[in-house]
Amino acid sequence: MTLHQILTKQIQDAIHQLFNLDIETIEFQATRKDFEGDVTMVVFPLVKVLKGNPVDIGTKIGTFLADKNDFVSRFNVVGGFLNLVISDEFYINFFNSIKNDEDFGFVKIDENAKAIMVEYSSPNTNKPLHLGHIRNILLGYSVAEIIKASGKKAYKTQIVNDRGIHICKSMLAWQKYGEGKTPESTGLKGDKLVGNFYVEFDKNYKKEIAVLISEGKTEEEAKKEAPSIVEAQQMLLKWEAGDEEVVALWKKMNQWVYDGFEATYKNLGVDFDSYYYESNTYLLGKEVVQLGLEKGIFEKDPDGSVWIDLTEDGLDRKIVLRSDGTAVYMTQDIGTAIQRVKDNPDVGGMVYTVGNEQDYHFKVLFLILKKLGFDWAESLYHLSYGMVELPSGKMKSREGTVVDADDLMAEMIATAQTISEDLGKLEGYSDEEKTNLYETIGMGALKYYMLKVDPKKQMLFNPEESVDFAGNTGPFIQYTYARIQSIIRKATFDYSQEVSVDLHEKEKELIKQIQLYPDVIQNAASNYSPALIANYTYELVKEFNSFYQQVSILGETDQAKKIFRVQLSNSVGNTIKSAFQLLGIQVPERM
Repeated sequence: MTLHQILTKQIQDAIHQLFNLDIETIEFQATRKDFEGDVTMVVFPLVKVLKGNPVDIGTKIGTFLADKNDFVSRFNVVGGFLNLVISDEFYINFFNSIKNDEDFGFVKIDENAKAIMVEYSSPNTNKPLHLGHIRNILLGYSVAEIIKASGKKAYKTQIVNDRGIHICKSMLAWQKYGEGKTPESTGLKGDKLVGNFYVEFDKNYKKEIAVLISEGKTEEEAKKEAPSIVEAQQMLLKWEAGDEEVVALWKKMNQWVYDGFEATYKNLGVDFDSYYYESNTYLLGKEVVQLGLEKGIFEKDPDGSVWIDLTEDGLDRKIVLRSDGTAVYMTQDIGTAIQRVKDNPDVGGMVYTVGNEQDYHFKVLFLILKKLGFDWAESLYHLSYGMVELPSGKMKSREGTVVDADDLMAEMIATAQTISEDLGKLEGYSDEEKTNLYETIGMGALKYYMLKVDPKKQMLFNPEESVDFAGNTGPFIQYTYARIQSIIRKATFDYSQEVSVDLHEKEKELIKQIQLYPDVIQNAASNYSPALIANYTYELVKEFNSFYQQVSILGETDQAKKIFRVQLSNSVGNTIKSAFQLLGIQVPERM
């Protein structure tokens, strides 16, 4: 049990015995630096319930704890805060109990419990993955890993948006301007080739709009009547009707894109347990819409389109089927959610990793699924995240101004190489070792920079800042891990035995920080926030570097202290590696 868990039980016992009341939750916080103490209980929430003075309440509880056990050495009360000083013996006993536990902080997965399905990436097959996708993918992958570490089953999935008007735009442009080009003939990744034709379509579409406006059409009329968009809409209708030629082209171009995506996922170090395709699930969505019509959940307009009226729920009317019978995103998402639970009966909830511009969409989706009577709809969560911007501003796929994911990863690795070479600490490395190190540092910088920000916040991505070897960055943390491994390699004596020492203040602070790790994992899982893991790791590393600078490790003459400090350093290294594993980041043995 963690210190907080132990104290919670003891304080609950104290309140029961002293005040004859039962309290469910106890609030703790770190003791302020200007007061003596290792952990602080916040007394204020109890004042109304216990009807007393906060100082008196805190003093009674503190006296009870100090009298009844030997790990609370002493206490002090400041206002409504009970500051507790925990004995060295407690921290040493705790450390000895976890120092050899490689899975410290992780909870064994309960195979009988309901699983959580985490959706991320979910790209369109008309363009390559870009910077915005990277944040999405890294968030979803890390959240799934954190959920598993917290003791729950998690399945990683995505919905591939492989049909619709946007896909037909790329197909049509390839037919018109492609001249039979393929990934093999051009040397381009398939997703990049298809994305180029999506941009080509938009350029020509805009030219057609301009011509129609010059001929007296309004902008709205021109956008609807432009030959390119009319042809793309006709292609979509042919696809939905199963036209052999259109379907064959669709399959061919989509496969080009899938091959390109897989290469990007491999380089990012992420994976999926299952894939869903809109081309399969939209049909189930249409079936469910029909059933909903029969039940009166949906309503049909005179033009044949189908809607749901959510105005009484504080939302608005939402279309679920167009007048020509074609599906919309909502139709597909309804079908996909239902199909996933059919395929995985043990799924009890889903996390959708999608940008915050879709907040309203998911409010509507979740409400529709509840109205359709699915009990699991109560456990759906939209992991809404802020957009990623560059110093140059927003990205636009149609205009070809996005930052390509593959190009960004290559740039990060190249930047890591330049900085590493400038630092000049690569003596004795083979070319292969150097290449692996550059990739580890570059990808670690990218991932950490993306994940350290609260998902809900919009973020500005600065590649150069992310590869800095100082401050709250991936390379800074990786460098500390490598420093610890250097200490371990130089410790040529047996440091496995248990020793008894008086704790240095810096040792105590490090153990306190390590002890927080299990709670951090649980909080990160509950809040679907890898940022909590990232920033915890940074705080741990800062604490270690302070310890490293002020306390002699291998130069210590007292053998017991030297052994203990090597053990402590090793435990910090294991925790860094474990935390970074949850973020999908590798750590180097040398830097």
